[in-house]
Amino acid sequence: MKSKLPGSIFFLLAINFCKAQDSAVVLSTSMFDKYFQTISLTSLSGWIFKKGNDTNWAEKEIDTKGWIKFKPSQLTAKNANEKGVLEGWFRLRFKLDSSFENINIGIEASRWAATDIYIDGKYITSYGNTGLNGKPFEENRNLFIDIRPLQIETGREHILAVHVVDYLAPLNPRFLKTECLFTSFSSLVVLTGPSAYKNATGFTRDANGYNFLFSGVIGFFSVLFWFLYLQNKHDKNILLISISTSFFFIWPLLITVSSVYPFDLDFNRWWLILFIGLEFWPIAIASMIYTVGEIFRFKHKKALVIYGVLFVISSLVIQFLNVEDPAVNPFPLTALILLLYITVSSWKRLKGAQWAIVAGIISTTIFSFLWTYFLHYYQSIPFPHIYFYQSGMCLSLPLSLMIYVAMRFKEIITEVQINAKQVIQLSEEKKEQALKQQKILEEEVARQTIELRTSLENLKSTQSQLIQSEKMASLGELTAGIAHEIQNPLNFVNNFSEVNNELIEEMVDEIKKGNQKEAEAIANNIRQNLEKINNHGRRADSIVKGMLQHSRMSSGQKELTDINALCDEYLRLSYHGLRAKDKSFNAGFETNFDPSAGKIKVVPQDIGRVLLNLYNNAFYAVTEKVKTAGNNYEPRIIVGTKKINDKIEIMVKDNGNGIPQKALNKIFLPFFTTKPAGQGTGLGLSLAYDIVKAHRGEIKVDTKEGEGTAFIIQLNSIY
Repeated sequence: MKSKLPGSIFFLLAINFCKAQDSAVVLSTSMFDKYFQTISLTSLSGWIFKKGNDTNWAEKEIDTKGWIKFKPSQLTAKNANEKGVLEGWFRLRFKLDSSFENINIGIEASRWAATDIYIDGKYITSYGNTGLNGKPFEENRNLFIDIRPLQIETGREHILAVHVVDYLAPLNPRFLKTECLFTSFSSLVVLTGPSAYKNATGFTRDANGYNFLFSGVIGFFSVLFWFLYLQNKHDKNILLISISTSFFFIWPLLITVSSVYPFDLDFNRWWLILFIGLEFWPIAIASMIYTVGEIFRFKHKKALVIYGVLFVISSLVIQFLNVEDPAVNPFPLTALILLLYITVSSWKRLKGAQWAIVAGIISTTIFSFLWTYFLHYYQSIPFPHIYFYQSGMCLSLPLSLMIYVAMRFKEIITEVQINAKQVIQLSEEKKEQALKQQKILEEEVARQTIELRTSLENLKSTQSQLIQSEKMASLGELTAGIAHEIQNPLNFVNNFSEVNNELIEEMVDEIKKGNQKEAEAIANNIRQNLEKINNHGRRADSIVKGMLQHSRMSSGQKELTDINALCDEYLRLSYHGLRAKDKSFNAGFETNFDPSAGKIKVVPQDIGRVLLNLYNNAFYAVTEKVKTAGNNYEPRIIVGTKKINDKIEIMVKDNGNGIPQKALNKIFLPFFTTKPAGQGTGLGLSLAYDIVKAHRGEIKVDTKEGEGTAFIIQLNSIY
């Protein structure tokens, strides 16, 4: 008997132990979550689990030998087979106490695992499809509010059997689908009360409403900031604000889309949208910090860039590691600290609109602490004001940036107005000074020369007098050349006169000596000399007549004129005139006259003035280039005529510096000149243009800077 006592005691203890393990979990309405009115069954003790699939395991009374004590909330990727599939059955013995009398209850399952639910061996419902009835697997896309009603008797034990099928996440195969990004097996099966659906839909509506409201406000800010930037592309701060607010808009928008439209998204698209949305969160915060640093002129901007990169990388790592609570990331808290540090370090430099951002940072800090407090101390009761604090935390800084931009534009307008007033005042002062200086100069000019003032007044009063003055001015320029031309025949006359006097004396001597032949030879020499004297006298006479003809007012009557002779005569007059004024002047010229040009009807005095002006300009151009060109440069002008059909073309070409392109359209305007002050009136080419047009001709110019200029006159040979 004594030997059997220890064995009996062990047997009784084993029976009691097994009974304890098989005792039912008693559920009471006091276990309901105070806000959602739900009980998470998967977190309760008493669950047993077995891998595989057998629909008989749903029966109320089965042999559970080989089953292990295991909660559904403990499922991980390690429980999947080599094909990446998790499949098994859970059983829970439970009892509803009397508090469940006469109240409506239900059951639901969270996504993404497919589940079949049985109670007391009776099929209740499925979420997704585990492969039941031969249908293909379909993941559960429940939005946490797909509640199925239950009819369960209170006060007696029931068996809850759950068939679970899940797969490894394709985009993150270290975890099951249900484990990824804020979902888990902790709410795989939930018992709901009569108000659960109302509370859950209200919570979803409020949460998504806050998210949509937040996204809409930030989206409006973003569009407005981009519009302001397009109007002010030089403002770097507005560009940074536009970029950061765009990130703030994308972040909640993607998260809300992943929450509101799960039935339209398979797991891969849902996971990718939510993953990108969560990754935009650190990008938005980092870009906002950099924007504030730029506006506050923070010195260590490279440190802000490094911080932002680390923040984004840490968030990426945390998401891949599937850390359920994102609060373990230290960077959000350090972001707030960094904003406060930037503000404090820039305190002395802050002014005007920048204080609006300071107010936004302070508001963000206050809302952040309130949100954290309620989230951690009332996390089982998601009060609506938690989302209010969350929105305040996220909206404070973007709203302050909007106020900053508005105030900054007002400051810019004020600065522009002040600057405009200063410019106007300075302009008035300058104008007054200019008037005083002008008055002094006028008095000085009047004091120095009354005659010059009279000439200037006459010049302003009548352009015709100026043009006539220009015509007459050419006479003075010709005087030296004409004198030089007259001097040659006069020298011949004087020389031959002296020679004739000597010959006459010799002839008289020979006559006295009776040398008749010698006297006749001397007489012949005297006759030849007299003919030369006569020729040179006529030459001088023609020069004087030409000078008189040039100096007298033109009659305006056209007459047949040898155009080649006219061109040649004025070319030589211009050349000798310049030589007479400047002994150092030296330039070569070449003539290419077309013999077929013949005579045409023109006013010779007027065309002569045109030619003289073009020659003088050409000689001036080559003379100026001599001053800057090297020794290899040979100043030269070419004058030529050509008959083309019924037109005569006169060309005056030089190899000077050419006419600048910016002055090319102005050279025929009155009073415009490229010569230094005092060396040109600006009327020569204008007068030439008018004369050629009066002859129904054309005057054109072809020039290239550094290579020379060619003036081309076209006159009609037939009238």
